[in-house]
Amino acid sequence: MKYHLVLLPLACLLLGGCGQEAKPAKAGDNPLNASADYVGALGKAQKSAAKTLATASLDQALKVFFAQENRYPKMLSELVSNGTLRSLPDPPQGMQFDYDAASGTVKVVPRK
Repeated sequence: MKYHLVLLPLACLLLGGCGQEAKPAKAGDNPLNASADYVGALGKAQKSAAKTLATASLDQALKVFFAQENRYPKMLSELVSNGTLRSLPDPPQGMQFDYDAASGTVKVVPRK
């Protein structure tokens, strides 16, 4: 009889928990992974900052070129040949510049 009193609530718990899906863990859910999450976030922030710095100087040079020539350069190398820049900045590692001459916009994209 005592076993039935113990088994009945246990069976209810087991059957009640069935059918629920486990939720996948997200970054920051486990405090034991905090240092790894932090290092990953630092890496992403560094890459983002490098992209911003690389495009900021080119954006400024494109504005100066447009003010002087009343057009955008056909290629980024034209910024060097007309003296707006001494040299083109290097894109971040594994990235390349994607320049649209029609709108004068430059983006940093993964190297193909």
